[in-house]
Amino acid sequence: MPYQQFLADARSQSKWIVDIRRQLHRFPELMYEEFKTSQLVCDTLDELGIFYASGIAETGVVATLGTGESPCIALRADMDALPILEETDVPFRSEIDGKMHACGHDCHTAMLLGAAKLLREHESELKGTVRLLFQPAEEGGAGGKRMREAGVLENPSVERIFGLHVWPQLPTGTIGSRTGTFLAAAGEVDITIHGKGGHAAMPHHCIDPVVTAAKVVTELQTIISRNLDPLDSGVISITTIHGGEAYNVIPESVRLTGTIRALTMDRFRWLQERVASLATQVAAANDCTATIEFPGEAYPPTVNDADVWSTVQDLASELLGRAAVHEIPPVMGGEDFAFYTEQVPGCFVALGVRNEESGCTYNVHHPLFKADEEALPIGSALHACFAVQTLQNLSGT
Repeated sequence: MPYQQFLADARSQSKWIVDIRRQLHRFPELMYEEFKTSQLVCDTLDELGIFYASGIAETGVVATLGTGESPCIALRADMDALPILEETDVPFRSEIDGKMHACGHDCHTAMLLGAAKLLREHESELKGTVRLLFQPAEEGGAGGKRMREAGVLENPSVERIFGLHVWPQLPTGTIGSRTGTFLAAAGEVDITIHGKGGHAAMPHHCIDPVVTAAKVVTELQTIISRNLDPLDSGVISITTIHGGEAYNVIPESVRLTGTIRALTMDRFRWLQERVASLATQVAAANDCTATIEFPGEAYPPTVNDADVWSTVQDLASELLGRAAVHEIPPVMGGEDFAFYTEQVPGCFVALGVRNEESGCTYNVHHPLFKADEEALPIGSALHACFAVQTLQNLSGT
């Protein structure tokens, strides 16, 4: 199949893809609240005549194209937004105060629907089954794990999986990824320092958790700088501090929260142990106590299969030119696509959306983040090409 035709067809349907993205962008929904988003996906699949099941992991949708038999591959898009107040000047900016598609999941969903449209037009040529995963709750809710546990990789078993993420560090018309670990293991940390409150004018009658919390924040950084091999990679970031209500009262406790990151689960677990040990000992040295928790679901590292990345490189080179395909270093961001690649060989790919002329320069998770919509048909074509080529490879045709 001439894959350039997929790109040409996707570009001819660009308005359709962009319109979906803009509708999603205007009405962002947080994790496990993606009911309108899910309904839009279902309505679009109905329009295309594609079979699907909804309500997977609460709001997820799984669509199926092809023969329904092995071999089977999966394409994945996440759907949830972030609790961020949008500050862009786009005419389709978020209409929900305090919520924004600041990580591009609206783009991911629209691109996968664009791929669904392309594949539906060539469904009779598919040498197996294509499963489309529209997933909730990537932003901390481990929606990928819940989808996997719901059986979306079974019956027939998915043999390869592919995902895209918009990438403001790469210009539109390019992609990037790598063999092996691409994104980090990631999880939360929650530390409460317990002291003895009282009047701020009489600190000698108190045990000050504020001063102790400050020492904990500072000392945690020595884990990375003095305990971790300089050639290894890790992150400990304390991002919130909550304590006290009045300027003249020493509080009973101070709460710290943040994130821990590493490129392997072994190193991630080691960092958790060091954080707990150090916080406990610093607190004790200051006559305080510490409660340390690691809430939520820790994400494993996202590891790309070498053969799958090689296939993607070949396809992207055919579509965009070899110079548009980049090997990029690992990133300490986390992704719950990792829950799929724990079970199935796959590849997670960065799709360039940077365009300085249109102001698409801010990073994801920023209130001014914008994605160059010229990249959307490229993403749809890449999804479709990956599905067709991988099924051909697996079926031996």
